[in-house]
Amino acid sequence: MKNTKGGIKGKRQRYSEKNNAKSKSENRNPHSPRNSAGKNSRNNSAVLRAEKAIQRKEKKMRAPSSNTDLSDNSQYIQWFPGHMTRTKRQIERDLKLVDAVAEIVDARLPLSSRNPDLPSLIGSKPRIVLMNKCDLADPKATKLWIEYFRDQGLRAIELDCKTGRGINNFVSVIRGVLSDKIEKWESKGMKNHSLRVMIVGIPNVGKSSFINRISKTTKAKVEDRPGVTRGNQWFTIDRNIELLDTPGVLWPRFDDQLVGERLAFTGAVKDQIMDTEQLALRLLEYFQENINPVFIERFGLQDDVISDMKPHELLEVIAKKRGMLISGGEADCERAAVMVLDEFRAAKLGRITLELPTN
Repeated sequence: MKNTKGGIKGKRQRYSEKNNAKSKSENRNPHSPRNSAGKNSRNNSAVLRAEKAIQRKEKKMRAPSSNTDLSDNSQYIQWFPGHMTRTKRQIERDLKLVDAVAEIVDARLPLSSRNPDLPSLIGSKPRIVLMNKCDLADPKATKLWIEYFRDQGLRAIELDCKTGRGINNFVSVIRGVLSDKIEKWESKGMKNHSLRVMIVGIPNVGKSSFINRISKTTKAKVEDRPGVTRGNQWFTIDRNIELLDTPGVLWPRFDDQLVGERLAFTGAVKDQIMDTEQLALRLLEYFQENINPVFIERFGLQDDVISDMKPHELLEVIAKKRGMLISGGEADCERAAVMVLDEFRAAKLGRITLELPTN
């Protein structure tokens, strides 16, 4: 058998033509068994997708807990991508290459944004704490946290990597922390010995932004989402100080779900793995318990008694006041939820610190 070009038709070509002819015949006959089977298959697939969506939502819901601070709007939050396990191993291997460790935390939640595994990983290495995003946090609370870390034997610096505030203090603090080691090197005639510092922290806390600002480059990749930095990178700053950037590391399990929620509020956990509307309702509960004049004014809630509302009612009011409506004039709560989270993360609802140091 020959093809249109005069060549011999191969077995694969004959099989393809036969299947195409059969498919056209079945498409002309809507009642053919195969066509019905296709419809049934599509219907079954839609049902399966709906069931899986329900299962995913149920999986996100929080596990039963005795924590009285949790509510019906709390959800079980876990996120530990595989590359984070590799990062922990890499940190352990690279510690022998550095003289000190700089841990970057979010000034809005300095305790929740610290990885509890890091102290055991770092061991006896000198360490400092960089409180980034202080422009988004309550300044009074930031001072309390700096005192708290000082009581723990750690130097803490408040930073704003966007404006560069506090960045210039980093070099002098590192030299102060490593002063004993520097004196030891100089006594052996090793002047201007390079100081190597590892930068660690959870995702989306500002490690790459800090490195770009202090090194005056844009070599470290920066995005406003967690999980962007995937490999270790060296950067030189000042005369003889080198920084080692590492990917963000969360911990395998949040023992306290409030920690997971606070991290989710600030964007340290991917929004895609959570119920965004439910997360926004939980954040609104915080504002109901902690009345904020900026929040009230921002959404025009002066005439509303928000403490008496249910969170979903408050979200509907906010949606309507912003003109976020769907067909029939109903509130578009999904869109409003995203807006509430975005404005909180940008400090448009006030400079808020979600946790304070305890005695």
